[in-house]
Amino acid sequence: MQHVFIVGSKGIPGKYGGFETFLDKLTQYHQDNHEIRYHIACKGKQRGEFRYHNAHCFVIRVPNLGSAQAIYYDIAALRYCCDYIREHHIEHPILYILACRIGPFARGFHRKIHKAGGKLFINPDGHEWLRGKWPLPVKMYWKYSERLMVKHSDLVICDSRNIERYIQKSYAQYRPQTIYVAYGTDARKSKLAEDDQNLLSWYAEYGLQIKKYYLVVGRFVPENNFETIIREFMQSNVDKDLAIITNTNNKLQRMLKKRLRYENDARIKFVGTVYEQELLMKIRENAYGYIHGHEVGGTNPSLLESLGSTQINLLFDVGFNRECAEDSALYWKKDHGDLSRLLCRAEAITEEMMSNMGILARKKITEQYNWKYISDRYLEIFFDRFQGRENQFR
Repeated sequence: MQHVFIVGSKGIPGKYGGFETFLDKLTQYHQDNHEIRYHIACKGKQRGEFRYHNAHCFVIRVPNLGSAQAIYYDIAALRYCCDYIREHHIEHPILYILACRIGPFARGFHRKIHKAGGKLFINPDGHEWLRGKWPLPVKMYWKYSERLMVKHSDLVICDSRNIERYIQKSYAQYRPQTIYVAYGTDARKSKLAEDDQNLLSWYAEYGLQIKKYYLVVGRFVPENNFETIIREFMQSNVDKDLAIITNTNNKLQRMLKKRLRYENDARIKFVGTVYEQELLMKIRENAYGYIHGHEVGGTNPSLLESLGSTQINLLFDVGFNRECAEDSALYWKKDHGDLSRLLCRAEAITEEMMSNMGILARKKITEQYNWKYISDRYLEIFFDRFQGRENQFR
């Protein structure tokens, strides 16, 4: 049996984000495979252990340490893993760390896992050190930590080819062993009917109509370019609404209100968060178009979900987004007037062009980003990689 210890997510089951969804799907597809056993770190208030999708989940209690919580959590979880491996005499374990938070401690854990006959894999996620929410000292730490984690790893698993190229170029002196495995999504339609009461109530609450709104979904942070999206939408003559599904960020919202005065434009509608997945899928399907402003990160879950359900996708023009959508989407830049002009183009798209774009996007999602395909690739890595076989995925 191959034991795989995974640290860095908030845990499963949970409705949090990309890493949590990834682990939920990974363990779901492998729960009946008796040749692999997952051990998943979970963040909680009380220590304990439980089974989920046949995975061994262990809860790490994390004190309130502010921004240092994530580092404490990863270190405590890794110590638990090393102790568990030693106490249960586990042979050739794999330790898989999600995100690059604990670089200064990576060398020590790398030595411990090698002493146990195992390997240490990492997933660098996106460019965390570029995120606007971090002050300069924190950005510097993220970059430093990333470098050390790449240096002291046996394999870097990247969910974007652009991230893989960045790792290879930035840390060439360490000759990192890398591999590309994308994030996944559900390649299906929502189970909700058009007359579902929850859907109709949601539309009524925010004054929205089917195919009469553009949609934005993502965390309310500067690097997702909400300011550009809202400003350009306000400058356009689009006769549809802009529905923004996002979390609360009072500081950013006050700033945008002051700069844009978007509350004077009835088309701009902040509609809160939607955690019910079937409802969110249906809202995506019924949107006229989706606007994606993310510029930091790898394969973005929200983008994949939109490509699988929304016919017209207007994406910020960076490598991560082009890699996912290729020629099935339209692209915009931050230049003044660029997105507003693209919105005018989107309004003039024929039904046939719209249908063709949607078919092309869904085909790409179905073939390259479905969870079954992604889970199978991970299974091969966890076995073949440890046995030192040649990289089969290049």
